[in-house]
Amino acid sequence: MSARKKELDQTLQWNESGSEMTALWRSESGHPPPKRVVVADDGMKADAAYRLACEGTALLWRGDFQNARQLLNAMARRADKRPAKPAPMPEGFHLHRLAKSQRSRILAMLLIPFDPGHVIPLRRAPDVRKACIEAYGETNLPYVAPLRELLGIIGAHEWRRKGVEIRELSERIHPHYGVFSPVRGEYLELVAKAPLPKALESHPVAFDIGTGTGVLAALLAKRGIAHIIATDQDERALACARENISRMGLKARIEIVREDLFPEGRASLIVCNPPWVPARPSSSLEHAVYDPDSRMLKGFLEGLSSHLEEKGEGWLILSDLAEHLMLRERSELLAMIENAGLAVLGRLDAKPRHPKVDDAGDALHEARKAEVTSLWRLTAKTTTS
Repeated sequence: MSARKKELDQTLQWNESGSEMTALWRSESGHPPPKRVVVADDGMKADAAYRLACEGTALLWRGDFQNARQLLNAMARRADKRPAKPAPMPEGFHLHRLAKSQRSRILAMLLIPFDPGHVIPLRRAPDVRKACIEAYGETNLPYVAPLRELLGIIGAHEWRRKGVEIRELSERIHPHYGVFSPVRGEYLELVAKAPLPKALESHPVAFDIGTGTGVLAALLAKRGIAHIIATDQDERALACARENISRMGLKARIEIVREDLFPEGRASLIVCNPPWVPARPSSSLEHAVYDPDSRMLKGFLEGLSSHLEEKGEGWLILSDLAEHLMLRERSELLAMIENAGLAVLGRLDAKPRHPKVDDAGDALHEARKAEVTSLWRLTAKTTTS
């Protein structure tokens, strides 16, 4: 049984008006169904709600939807108390992750009921049917889900509808729910300006490993590469990439396939932007950021030379944030490259410009301030002579 199928089979149980009630439980963050549930409405005070949530008691909302949103914001303010003094790394990172996990668990205790068809039976509830279909698919069953996750689904729907402007493409990329959005432009700039390998002149084929939204595959096509094979193993990512590639009229040049890392064959250029932080994700939505034991990074490096054409290049796009968090040393990365039989042809660097770089209140501010994103140009050692 798949993890997603198992998740969808879970049910929530509670007592309401003297009757035992059950409903399908949904949690994209992987939270199990709460064991204790009380029915709450507009009379619930924020302090009482926060105390119950901290104790592990969920609140199934029966009041006004907009009041539930206000209550969630009040609970979030109570959960956002920052430590007086940040701890040194890597302890500070692990404490930060623990605090985020605890915050997520507490805020996930405010629950919203859904009737069949993704209809919320509450006063002043928005029409979220389209957003929920994009995230969950069609359903004819009632269910219960955390309000916080619903708000994330609504936000993702807006991202998907409006799209993200990609300057290097002169196009918009439309990310789907659960697929990492290409909002950090520095790595796109690196891919746009890195010199293409000469091997593409005789064998104009490239691979995009872990394509996500398909943005890098589209960028390679814009740079003139005739045929790109983009891989991913996540169904949401595959659907997202196919939709974006089709919208941009690139289906004839970009093939989207389901693979864990490499497709069959060889390419003159193989690009990979793996998760940057070697830590365990706390939910399915974090797999684009956290990679336990650097599994994808190691897999890409170890398989690269056997999939490269002669004098071909592999472009590894990687932030050094893990080094500043003291989760990986630069010498470890260089040893991975060396042990995989690869040589470094060059490296292009860029400083990130996202808002957290300037947020001195962020627990990881010092690491983010020092972060550099790099495009490592790699090749098989046998092709460097």
